[in-house]
Amino acid sequence: MMNMTKFALTPVLALMLSANTAQAQSAAELAAKLKAMQEAMTAMQAQLQELQAKPTEAAGLTPEQARQLNRTTVRSEALEEAQETMGFKGLKISGLIDPSLIYSQGQNRSGFQFLNSSQNGEFAFDNGAFGMAMLDFQKEFEGGSKMRLTLAPNRGGGGVAIDGQSIVHEASFSVPLGDLQTRLIGGQVPDWSGHEIMQANQNRFVTHNLLFDFTLPAVYTGAGLELQRSPWLVKAMLANVNSSRKNNGQKAPALVYRVDFYDYKREFNGWGFAGMHGKLANWRATDPAGNPVTGQSYAADDTQVHSFEVDGFFSRGNWTLSGQASIGMQRKAAISADPVSGELRDSHWWGLSGMAAYKLSQRLELMARLDYLNSRRNGGGTLGYSFADARNGLGPDPSGDAERGAIRSALSLGARYQLNAYTQLKLEYRMDRADLPVFLHQGSQQFKRQNQLLGSSVVMSF
Repeated sequence: MMNMTKFALTPVLALMLSANTAQAQSAAELAAKLKAMQEAMTAMQAQLQELQAKPTEAAGLTPEQARQLNRTTVRSEALEEAQETMGFKGLKISGLIDPSLIYSQGQNRSGFQFLNSSQNGEFAFDNGAFGMAMLDFQKEFEGGSKMRLTLAPNRGGGGVAIDGQSIVHEASFSVPLGDLQTRLIGGQVPDWSGHEIMQANQNRFVTHNLLFDFTLPAVYTGAGLELQRSPWLVKAMLANVNSSRKNNGQKAPALVYRVDFYDYKREFNGWGFAGMHGKLANWRATDPAGNPVTGQSYAADDTQVHSFEVDGFFSRGNWTLSGQASIGMQRKAAISADPVSGELRDSHWWGLSGMAAYKLSQRLELMARLDYLNSRRNGGGTLGYSFADARNGLGPDPSGDAERGAIRSALSLGARYQLNAYTQLKLEYRMDRADLPVFLHQGSQQFKRQNQLLGSSVVMSF
C-alpha cells in the first residue's frame, strides 16, 4: 500500500495555483483587452441610441447635444471598424492549464506532471490526457462560416497521435451549405466518442477512463458533413485516423460518424453513438520479433478496424450520471500470434465505463467512476495497443498462458472544488486491477495484479 504521508496536498495546491496564475496571465491579458474593447463599443452604441432618440434642435436638441452626438457616432464607427480590421469581430479566445501532481505505485514515482511528452511508449493511464496547457481560437465569419484552432503542446491530439511534435490539437472548418443547419466540416478534428471530454476543465477527474485511453482514437483528418435536425445532430467524415497523411501504398480512408439525440425540452438528459470503420495503422504487423507476416515491410501497415460505442448522460438536481459501452476489433492486431503457424490474428475488445457525481454544495462535488475492459482473446489487444504493456496492464501473464489477455478494471474516487469562476481544485484516488499479474512494479521488479494512483491538479481556465 502507498505511503500517504508523501503528500501535503494543501500547500502543494496553493503553490500550483500561484504558478498557474503567472502562466495564464499573457493569454488572460489578451482576452481582457478584447473584452474591454467590446464593452466600450457597446457603451458608445447605447449612448448613440439615447442621443438619436432625442429630438433635433428644431424640436429641442441643443448645439452641445448635437456635437456630442457627432463625436459618439464617429468614435463608435471607428471602434467597430478597428475591431473588424484586427480580426476581433466574431473571435472568441479561451484557454486552460492544469499542472498535476501524481503518485503512481507501479512506476515508483511521485511528482508534478505538466506539458511532458506522451510519445515513445509514455502514454499511459497515469500519464495521459492531463497536465496540459491549451489555447483555443474560434472565429465566426459573416454568413455563418467557422474556423477553430486549438493549440496543446505535447498533450493534445496532434502530439499524442500524429508525430509526437505537433502542438495542434484541432484545426477545423465549418461552412454552411444552403442553411446554417447543413454544414461542410473538415480539417483535423478531435475524436467525438465517449462520455468524457479531453479538456481538464470539462473532465471531472484528473485521469480518464479505460475506454478513453485504450479503445478510442485521438484525431481525424478529413472532410464530411454535419446535419442539425433538432433534436438530432449527425456528423460524419471520410478521414485518416490518428494520421495527417497516408504512407505509400495506403489508400483507403475510414468512415467515422457521431449521432446525438438531445431533447431541448428536457435538458437533463441526452444520448448518442459513434462508430469507426476502415483501415488504420497496425503496429503489431511490423514487429520483427513478434512473428510478422512474411514479406511485410517495417512501416506500419493498415488493417481493417471496426469500433462502435454508445454513451449518455442524466443530470437532475445535485446528481449527474453518465456512461459508455464500447466494442471493437482490428484485423491481425492481436498481441499473440498463432502458436502453430506464426500468423498474426485479430484483436477484439469490449468495455463499460460509468460515472456518478453528487454536489454537496455549489462549489464542492464528489465523484465515483468504474471501468471494465475485456480483451482476452488471442493474448489481448486494443486500438493501438498490439503488444504486451506492463505499465498499463495489457496483455497476457508473462509467465503464463500467452493465449489469454488480462481483463482490466479501474475504480476512481474523486472530489472537485470550484475555488472561483476560473479555478478548480481536483483530487483523485484510483485503483487499477487486472485478473492476471501484468503490472510491472518498478520498485520490486515484480509483476502484480494491481496499481494504485493518487492525483491532484489545479485547473485554471478562461
